[in-house]
Amino acid sequence: MDALTALHHRVSCALLTEPGPSQAQLETMLKAAARAPDHANLRPWRFLLVEGHARQQMGELMAKAVLADKPETEPAALDKVRRKPLRAPTIVIAVAQMKEHPKVPEIEQIISVGAAANNLIIAAFALGVGAYWRTGSAAYHPVVKEGLGLSDNEIIIGFIYLGTPQVKRKPAPEVCIQDIIEPWGENDIAS
Repeated sequence: MDALTALHHRVSCALLTEPGPSQAQLETMLKAAARAPDHANLRPWRFLLVEGHARQQMGELMAKAVLADKPETEPAALDKVRRKPLRAPTIVIAVAQMKEHPKVPEIEQIISVGAAANNLIIAAFALGVGAYWRTGSAAYHPVVKEGLGLSDNEIIIGFIYLGTPQVKRKPAPEVCIQDIIEPWGENDIAS
């Protein structure tokens, strides 16, 4: 699939099953992620790969975060939280690593990691791998951050779920470019 086709037609796919992406596919997706715009070549990203039994461990970590905030949470609700990482065979956690730099503020580094995550899901689509990007409260919870071994200078940008689509993907909705662009400033183009 060529780049413009992938960019114009990419859609999220929330219903995923085995198999997850192959090692070669993961490498291709991560290579695309690493080509994201990156002011000063800081490479402010790292990616955690969660597969196999680690998905159950991730579910337990998410449940621990819920219990830290609401110790009275019902067992059924905790079970639902524990099952979240089982929605796909592979999860890639995009992590922003803030680095001190006189010309690159944290917001640029966060946006760069977001662009890297976006490149990854576009590459997944181009390879026929189903993907969707989630955050939710777990992405911002200190218990999850600590459990994943993140440093004080790191934040989770998103959980990217990857696998084989269970259903045929719906086509991307059409976009009217005139709805998203407007002229600004003086127009000095002669009529």
